[in-house]
This record gives sequence, structure tokens and C-alpha cells, in this order.
Amino acid sequence: MRKIICWLAVGLLAAAQTYDISGERIRAHVRFLSHDLLEGRGIGTRGEALTTEYLATQFALAGAKPAGENGGWFQTVPLLGIRTLPQAQLSVSRGARTVALRWLEDFVGASLRQRTLEQFEAEVVFVGHGIVAPEYGWDDFKGTDVRGKVLLLFTNEPSSTDPKFFEGRALTYYGRWTYKFEQALRMGALGALIIHTPATAGYPWSVVRGSWGREQPYVKLAPGEPALALAGWISEQAGEKLLALAGHSVAALLKASQARDFKPVSLGLRLRARLPASLRSIETRNVLALVPGSDPALKGEAVMFTAHWDHLGIGEPVGGDAIYNGAVDNATGCGILLEIARAWASLEQKPRRSALFAAVTAEEGGLRGSEYYAQHPIIPPGRTAAALNFDAFHPVGLVRSVVVAGAERTTFYPIVEEAARRLGLEIKPDPRPEQGSYYRSDHFPLAKAGIPAFSIHQGGDFAGKDPSFAEQLFREFNARHYHQPSDEYHPEWDFAGLEQIARFGMLVGFNVANLDELPTWKPGDQFRPAREKTLAGR
Repeated sequence: MRKIICWLAVGLLAAAQTYDISGERIRAHVRFLSHDLLEGRGIGTRGEALTTEYLATQFALAGAKPAGENGGWFQTVPLLGIRTLPQAQLSVSRGARTVALRWLEDFVGASLRQRTLEQFEAEVVFVGHGIVAPEYGWDDFKGTDVRGKVLLLFTNEPSSTDPKFFEGRALTYYGRWTYKFEQALRMGALGALIIHTPATAGYPWSVVRGSWGREQPYVKLAPGEPALALAGWISEQAGEKLLALAGHSVAALLKASQARDFKPVSLGLRLRARLPASLRSIETRNVLALVPGSDPALKGEAVMFTAHWDHLGIGEPVGGDAIYNGAVDNATGCGILLEIARAWASLEQKPRRSALFAAVTAEEGGLRGSEYYAQHPIIPPGRTAAALNFDAFHPVGLVRSVVVAGAERTTFYPIVEEAARRLGLEIKPDPRPEQGSYYRSDHFPLAKAGIPAFSIHQGGDFAGKDPSFAEQLFREFNARHYHQPSDEYHPEWDFAGLEQIARFGMLVGFNVANLDELPTWKPGDQFRPAREKTLAGR
């Protein structure tokens, strides 16, 4: 069987490789989707309406069929927008001494209880990284009762070079900020504040400020459902001021949090919060398109391609510019998605399985659109062969390598390897595993649902560029343009590399769509049990 599959992969890849995919068509999509007219593609705005109608129109022109609700192109995703108002107040006291924190400069955050006003006073406890990971023998709480208290902690996780201990350099989900708030709620805490440092977060304070200083989308709470009164961040400088009241420092507590015998530190601090907020019901949309497969027995199954269409909309002006265009993040991924859909729909001989194209919403607000799809799928996870995600590409010319972190955990990895080989691309490991990128993009909710899923990224090798170019590009973008108004389209961009990525993604999907059996996660993988459950129920 393995020989048959490999032979089939080679033959079909050769056929698909000849199909026309154009970087210039991708350019046209990116130029329009990042135009000021779309107002930064914020969810629940005029910019969303323009964006989603454009995507639906392009899918229709490509020859795909609508796969949304009521025979249309859209899947409605109901959310609640929470915007903490600038009048928000946070202060920390010890005895007669008080440190008042300034909104945006020192702290950001929101009450997740979904109220127009949240006020409280509570004790502050430092809990290291806030992790309970029994499989690694790690517990930052050590039985400490933190109910009704505010947790102060760092994002990320204990440093490791041992693959058997928090997966070495690679960040696990325990290190993600989303886990910190989830675990705080499980422990009965009243709230949680993350001390930001560029090293532990992987991005500067400006990114946190830009994301959390605006309206954030959340799933509406069910009646009686618990939530944190405060989920927020404080800057490193604010952390130093706060901890100085208790005789500690950021560096000292970060070092202490690396030890297995770490125990929570009662800081003797009282935190007072007054968090006024505006609430807005949002009906945002995933855009879904389908190209039916050719095999009557398998066309009810699909290969899925995803990219998030949303960005940050209109926000705080930077240098007089208030439109957060999101050209790299993620007009580029949408351009690739549309071009693959066009190429796929134009194939004279369609693959055996169908192809589902999903331009999902609210990624910037916490993967809400893909999470909603995973819970309300058009094609059940047990009938979805794989999901390939496209998120944030730099149009700087031809690439020599790709990064497909997570693909090696699936049973169709040989197909991925063969596609790379035929296109002359080297598969490179994640250059920054400590960033935890696997848990930060839209394939992750799909993987949790059992679907073999990963994102395709450019590798660190660009044709005609110095070996250090990719690292310099990443650092400059991360420091100056990520989640900033300056993430804009530039006419001089070279889309040849995005054409390669689109071709590679199509070849992988094409082959998976023709497999005799649905692929899965490899034995022992954390997502394998979910996959087995969905396959058993199909």
C-alpha cells in the first residue's frame, strides 16, 4: 500500500505541478485587501462587509460553489465585542505606598465577565508561569489556594533544551497567554496579569498595546458561566514598579520561576481595579467555498484550505496613520487562498475528494472564526482529510525552503516531503520554536478537533539574498510593522515566492485529496485521540 501511495503521489504531483498559478494574481488580491478603503478589515465593520463580499465574489468567479448557511457563502459567527474604556484604572498598594498604572502605557486588559463596569480589590500572588503540567512533573501552584486573588505571572514556560521536558526549545500550549488565563480561571482566581517582557512574549509591548488596547471579540457567556474579572498585561517597566513595592524585581522572579521547586509568592500587595467597558454584539462571518470532488464515494470528504481575512481595523494613530491595513498579516494568505481556489476549480479532472476553502474571521481576537468552524463544521472533522493554513508571507522574491511545523506529526508527511522535493524546496525546521507559532494560527482549533492540520510558511532561504536576510526581515517586521499601521502594500514587492507557496500548498492538497484512506495523526500525538474519535463517528 505504501508503494502504491508513493507512486500515486509522484504521478499526481507531476500533473498538478504544470497547472498555472500566478504570483501577479496574488498581488492583485493583496493590493485590494490591504487598501485603505477596507479600513483595516476590522470585524463587525464596513471594512468586514467589503472584505467578505470581495472574497465571496472572487470564489464565485473562480468557479467554486457557496458552502455557507442557507446556500450562501457565509457562516455567521456570533461574538461580543468588549472595549475597555480609556478611563480604566488599576493601582497596586502596600501599606501607605501606591503605584497607579496608566492605561496603554502600563497596562491593558479587560473584564471577561462581559459587564459595562467591573470594580474590585484583591490580593496579588505571583505564580511563576502559572502552569500545571503533570506529564512534566511541573506545578507552579503547589497546592496554594488562589481563589479570589489576582495572579501575577509570566507568559512562556520553563526554559528547556530537553525534548522530553516541555518539548525542548519549542513552546508548548502551556506557554501561551491563552493558557494562562484559562488556568487562572480553573484555579478559581479572580483575575490574572501577565508581566510582559520581549523575551518571554516574543514580541514588543507595542504589539500587546495595539491588540489589547482596542475592542476584543469573545464568545458570549452562557448564564452563570464563570469568567475572570480581569485578564490583562502590564509592561516590564510597570512590573518593576509594582514588584519594587514588595522588594522584588522582574529579573529575580523570572529566574525563580525557572526552578521546579518554585512556590507561589504572596507579595503583600492589594490591587484595585475599575474597568468601564463598552459592549457590542457582533455578527461576523467566515467565507466558505467548495469545489466538489470527482469520486461519488469520496466527494463528501474534503481537503481544507484556510486563511484569516481579518486584521485590526482602525485604531490608535501611529505617525498620523490609524488604519491597520494588514498587508502581510494576512492579505497575503488570502491572496494565496483565492489563487489556489481558482486553480483548483479550473482543473479539468478534479481530485477524488472535494476542496473546502475557508477565509475565517477574528483570528486576531483569538482564533475565534476557526474555533467556531471547528465547533460548527460544514464538513465533519471525521470527513476532513487535512487542513492547510496560510498566514503572513513576505513578498520578497523566490524561496528555497518552506516551514511546515506539525506536518511531520501526520501520516501524510511523505506527501509533503515529495511535494517539496519536486518543487526544489527544502523543508526547514521552525527557526523560532520558542515563539509557539503552532498554537497561534487557525490550524490549531482544527487540530484540536482531530483534523491533521498545520500552516505552511516561507523558510529562511531567499534566492539571491544573504543568509542573514531572513532573520533581519523577521526582526524588522516584528519590531516595526507587526500589528502596526505600517504593515502596508508596496508596489515593488516581488510575489514569486508566494506563487511557489501557493503551488506547494496545492500540490500537497491535491495528493491528499486522492488518497485511498483518510490520513491521521501519528501514534502518540496529542491530537490522535480526537482524530480516532471523529473517524469512529463518521
